[in-house]
Amino acid sequence: MNQRLLVSVVDDDESVRESLPDLLREFGFAVKAFPSAEMFLASGDAEATRCLILDIAMPGMCGPELQQELARRGYAIPIIFITAHGDAAERPRLIRQGAVDCLMKPFSEAALLKALSAALPVG
Repeated sequence: MNQRLLVSVVDDDESVRESLPDLLREFGFAVKAFPSAEMFLASGDAEATRCLILDIAMPGMCGPELQQELARRGYAIPIIFITAHGDAAERPRLIRQGAVDCLMKPFSEAALLKALSAALPVG
């Protein structure tokens, strides 16, 4: 089985949508990037997505709102939140609500790999 797992990136920051997929491809994942939660939902890729890397603060539907909408639709996609504007209370709250992790931008490759390993257990 050589099919690469799909990791979707949803972030309104164009530089993140350009750089993060390159890194994820180096890690061996298939990647799709979206500029908004609404575009991700409209894409039809939720079914195939095995992990979602999701910005917290975006225009329109924010990351936590997308998390709730995916749950409402019955998708149990592991979510790694990323943010440049987090506070100390936000990370534990998001994890309590089901996120795998919440990484502060800029985050290290090691931190991302650790979160991906938690989201996508090898088995």
